[in-house]
Amino acid sequence: MGVTDEKWYRFLAARPGLNEVNFWRPSGGGFRALTPGEPFFFKAHYPLNRVIGGGFFSGFTQLRISEAWELFGEANGVASLDEMRRSVGRYRKQAIGLDEDPVIGCIFVRDTTFFPNESTVAAPPGFASNVVQGKTYDLADGLSADYFNLLIHRLIGTTVEVDLSEPWHRPGPVYGDPRLVPQRLGQQSFKAVVLGAYGRRCAITGNKVQPVLQAAHIRPLPMGGEHRLDNGLLLKSDVHILFDRGYLGVDPKHRLMVSPRLRSEFGNGDQFYSKAGTRIALPERRGDRPNGEFLEWHLDTVFKAA
Repeated sequence: MGVTDEKWYRFLAARPGLNEVNFWRPSGGGFRALTPGEPFFFKAHYPLNRVIGGGFFSGFTQLRISEAWELFGEANGVASLDEMRRSVGRYRKQAIGLDEDPVIGCIFVRDTTFFPNESTVAAPPGFASNVVQGKTYDLADGLSADYFNLLIHRLIGTTVEVDLSEPWHRPGPVYGDPRLVPQRLGQQSFKAVVLGAYGRRCAITGNKVQPVLQAAHIRPLPMGGEHRLDNGLLLKSDVHILFDRGYLGVDPKHRLMVSPRLRSEFGNGDQFYSKAGTRIALPERRGDRPNGEFLEWHLDTVFKAA
């Protein structure tokens, strides 16, 4: 459960079309409390001091303020980039200079719901008034299970009881509701976390010119893929096209594969043939790296082997 100000809440509650938000932090510190798909609730500071909504954790990365605005716009809880800079500056207790673009921590939350005034909820058990960043709860803890069960019902709009005696975060759809699919990210947070995980460099060429970098899906959404970090690659725009059309592939050992048709059809591609068989650049965390099953699917279904 994260703590925010009432202004952020009122701004986003008035825009119900924004169902994926950036719960930003003024500092760029890390966040390891949750894994994608787990519930994340918002509690307003004093004087409101109540739970005002929530959603499902969709990833974390560090972005410059301008990057956060470019990716999320009003889903940052402000009306403009200038206002966002002022808000960050207020929390840092120091104005941000015109030539500064500091890094902030970005917690992404998808499928958000904000409660109306009359439906906000009292703070959870044991949530001290001096907690200013947030607090993590074990949903299987008997002291808090009933409280959070009701909140989860509010998020997913169901009266079906969620079993909190076992780990709540399960593989596959839960009760057929796509919001409860673990590891699924929101569309914008998918772009942001892929950008961060690959260190802002194309996984194949090493190019780091950010305007031409794109978060590519290994298994595309129309073919059953999802917005998941392990279903993503950060690729330069032209490399992305070649990957999607099967001229490039990556094997389950993360080695680059180059189709012979790149040369036979276009008489080109030397820069890729010289890298064939070498390992692509990968995220530091093993769990963030491309999933072998997705890579095999791409090789079997898309890659032009001959």
